[in-house]
Amino acid sequence: MAITRLPSAGFSITIRIAVPADASSIGRLTTSVGEAGAIVTALDVVDSDPTHVLVDLTCDTADANHADQVVEALTALDGVDVRKVSDRTFLLHLGGKIEVSSKVALRTRDELSRAYTPGVARVCQAIAENPADARRLTIKRNTVAVVSDGSAVLGLGNLGPAASLPVMEGKAALFKRFGGVDAWPVVLDTQDTDEIVAIVKAIAPAYGGINLEDIAAPRCFEIEARLREALDIPVFHDDQHGTAICVLAALTNALRVVGKRLADVRVVVSGAGAAGTAIMKLLLRQGVGDIIAYDRRGALQRGMTDLNPAWQWLAENTNKENYSGDLPGAVRNADVFIGVSAPNLLTGEDIATMAKDSIVFALANPDPEVDPREARKHAAVVATGRSDQPNQINNVLAFPGVFRGMLDAHAEEFTEEMAIAAARAIADVVGEDKINPTVIVPSVFDSRVAPAVAAAVRAAAQNPGATPPPAADPGPADLPEIAAEASATP
Repeated sequence: MAITRLPSAGFSITIRIAVPADASSIGRLTTSVGEAGAIVTALDVVDSDPTHVLVDLTCDTADANHADQVVEALTALDGVDVRKVSDRTFLLHLGGKIEVSSKVALRTRDELSRAYTPGVARVCQAIAENPADARRLTIKRNTVAVVSDGSAVLGLGNLGPAASLPVMEGKAALFKRFGGVDAWPVVLDTQDTDEIVAIVKAIAPAYGGINLEDIAAPRCFEIEARLREALDIPVFHDDQHGTAICVLAALTNALRVVGKRLADVRVVVSGAGAAGTAIMKLLLRQGVGDIIAYDRRGALQRGMTDLNPAWQWLAENTNKENYSGDLPGAVRNADVFIGVSAPNLLTGEDIATMAKDSIVFALANPDPEVDPREARKHAAVVATGRSDQPNQINNVLAFPGVFRGMLDAHAEEFTEEMAIAAARAIADVVGEDKINPTVIVPSVFDSRVAPAVAAAVRAAAQNPGATPPPAADPGPADLPEIAAEASATP
């Protein structure tokens, strides 16, 4: 049975099956699943009697169609009765992934009178007299709004607000897990730029920061710029800046592996949307040798007409030689390829034409711009956005720590200096003695990452304009302790 993707936990299913109570039945189940190309991860006995055994068989599959094929293979076995099939990803989402919990027990009248009426009135009056106290006396000090209009959900396109909610819930859960930040999804039933700006301005008093998410380019650029101008809290479009921070961190270490300098390399970026534009701007700020920006109109170059403002800026500030050919031609002799676009745009043969010791970041999900297995035959360093491949470049390395640092510093804006500081912190967590072609970024579960990023961002916020120092190994800091310490600061 041919499958084009590898099995993953994202398509894990649990199948409840009744089989005869003999020595060979369980073995037949696992053999059938393996022959179908899936991976058995658990097998639990639910019930039994003298003649039958009821089991829950859990396995990772490659996609929904592959899951159906696995079930069909089991159903075809003699004596096997498939009772129920559960998609474990959908089970995890039942009722949503986050909830509100109270920090106050509210077990007594005394607690009730202080947390609500009549005592709360005094706190309201104090904030009315000194609005800055809202950061000290309310959720504002540690809360972020995750705002989306659902116009660019993952790689799925314009799905609308309701369909974007699972992503925003997941984002909020990651904020809490890795940064100790309370975040809440705010999905908007409008894709009008003026309305989005007005709504976010209206709800901003409750939050210490705004995380924009999955808003399509080029509207996302205007929305972010206008909100930054209007609000006195940080506004951060993660699709832009979170991705750019992580790419800069990964590229910093990849260049260390191959012994090249950023100022000497030529980079090709496929995808000039939110992520690609932010990546290129940050690399230019760091002094990259040259960049060719490639999107659906081809290589962006001087002389092109009818470009949106973001593309116009890129056309004027990249592509020194004004290259106008196709993408395979662009990567020929290039040092670095960064893909934030669409699957299967390049082949291993295209990667073979790149410069010696080339670097490939193929970040389209779930299927990258080039098969990483083919890319590794020719490139010195390969990274993807997938969790089942080495060198996963994932925004969760950045945004929890970035917001933790901004909230702790009472920052009023997100700056480029913070982005550079965050990227350096992520890169330096790996350590010079740990870097190699398959380890250029830390694991998303490395407990040192978010504290290191938070400390670097906090320092950049408190010393604007200063060159961010390299982030030393922060040691085995415990994130919940850091979050608790931040919460205790007046």
